[in-house]
Amino acid sequence: MNKFNDFIYEKLDMESIKVEFEKLVDKFTNSSTFTEQSNVFEKINDQRNHIETMMTLVSIRHSIDTTDEFYDKENDFMDEFGPEIEEMQNKFYSALVESKFRKELEEKWGKHLFSIADMQLKVFDSSIIEDLKNENKLVSEYMKLLASAKILFDGEERNLSQMTPYAQSVERNIRKDAHACVSKFFLENESDFDRIFDKLVKTRNEIAIKLGYKNYVELGYLKLLRSDYDAEMVKNYRKQVYENIVPLSNELRKRQEKRLKVDKLMHYDINLNFLSGNATPKGSPEWIIDNGKKMYTEMSEETDEFFNFMNDHKLMDLETKKGKANGGYCTFVSDYKAPFIFSNFNGTSGDVDVLTHEAGHAFQVYSSRNYEIPEYIWPTLEACEIHSMSMEFFAWPWMNLFFEEDTEKYKFDHLTGALLFIPYGVTVDEFQHWVYENPNVTPKERKEKWREIEKKYLPYKDYSSDEFLENGGFWFRQGHIFANPFYYIDYTLAQISAFEFWNKSNIDREKAWSDYLKLCKLGGSKSYLELVKEANLVNPFIDGSIAKIIKPIEQWIENIDDSKF
Repeated sequence: MNKFNDFIYEKLDMESIKVEFEKLVDKFTNSSTFTEQSNVFEKINDQRNHIETMMTLVSIRHSIDTTDEFYDKENDFMDEFGPEIEEMQNKFYSALVESKFRKELEEKWGKHLFSIADMQLKVFDSSIIEDLKNENKLVSEYMKLLASAKILFDGEERNLSQMTPYAQSVERNIRKDAHACVSKFFLENESDFDRIFDKLVKTRNEIAIKLGYKNYVELGYLKLLRSDYDAEMVKNYRKQVYENIVPLSNELRKRQEKRLKVDKLMHYDINLNFLSGNATPKGSPEWIIDNGKKMYTEMSEETDEFFNFMNDHKLMDLETKKGKANGGYCTFVSDYKAPFIFSNFNGTSGDVDVLTHEAGHAFQVYSSRNYEIPEYIWPTLEACEIHSMSMEFFAWPWMNLFFEEDTEKYKFDHLTGALLFIPYGVTVDEFQHWVYENPNVTPKERKEKWREIEKKYLPYKDYSSDEFLENGGFWFRQGHIFANPFYYIDYTLAQISAFEFWNKSNIDREKAWSDYLKLCKLGGSKSYLELVKEANLVNPFIDGSIAKIIKPIEQWIENIDDSKF
């Protein structure tokens, strides 16, 4: 197989693709035998994979360089074409669920495919195509707005990712100024962020109304293929977080305040955990990757094979540069059966987290890459995040390779940081539910509600020196709120499962790894709660589950003398 730069992109001929796809769906519908229909089914999947490959190549290459005119135009084309592909898929799903050979297809491919098809049929109609195109354009506008940040700091022009190390500086004035400069960028563009989000909310609400839903909440859950839990179960889960994790997170912030020797922990102090500085990798990006190779070689035969594949085919673009989109992700190039990891290294511990978190995603999709059904390559998002967050903990025995004398500091920071993240994650989720239950409120009211919810779950956040943040503007920087409605509670659900893997690996690492490997190989062939069960994990929606899982973690934290870091 070629290296990623040699992967061939060819512009899709929309009209001929639609004609060919409709012919295949007709053939599928009119097949006289199961064998004939099954063969057509495979051809349809081949075409779907090819379309997905071209879309993914555009997405990756556009995010690597948002200033590249060719891929910028191709990205606009895909924004336009995407909803029409969804319409094509819908015709296939309709034919699939109505197949006269459904019983035989279920026996061969599994019932979960039909559950997915049923949900997909509930989230699309040709009447919403123009709305979906508009939604895509607005999300792309948001991403470009973030990538446009040019912040003059420390004598150079910097993007948002490049400001992260300054926000973690041991010098309080530096991190205060860094936070202020980042906040200034959002304040200066406040009207654009408000405008984009307001249009997104109203567009999504209009889509929901057209499809017969009261608002976007139920539709958003269906679009995320949540077949075995609903908004009420999530609400009860948030209640567990509020009761069991928020008090612990408040205590951790008090310990942090004491470590930093400040009278009052301010918002610009939160990203610094130690006066001696946060743990950072002790070498260059190349050195990090070399150590990552050593780690995955020693971890297991499966991870050794996987990481060599990623390296040999240049399937990672990790260093930050001008024009590169913000953030990090893992995706999959279907025709090449190849995962791809994108990130922005910035000299913080997050660089190592990329080689555990995003590589956890990549390892899962590499493990399930040979499923013939596109729907089974990835599971739903909350299950996807179990792979990534759990890999972060399975990598702990090798963290000395990256952090050397700061290894214990990193582990303390990593585990407590994961715990502290959960209240923020449910803040985002509760905010999104309110936003889509109240689609016609003003941008000012949205920000006020954000601050209200933030005070509930994150009461230690003091923005008294930053009026923009005190007025509720922090969420502008959270891309998921703009691009992926309701995709954020997933991280917290997965974090609970990752904590459980951490607990289990401390008792019997081999058994914990076996369960994890099984989970990765299952891909998306089962629903979220079915996957949780297969991996011998606890259902996080059940009352008492969170309290039970975090107890060993709380004990571990209590036994650490963090004053020595």
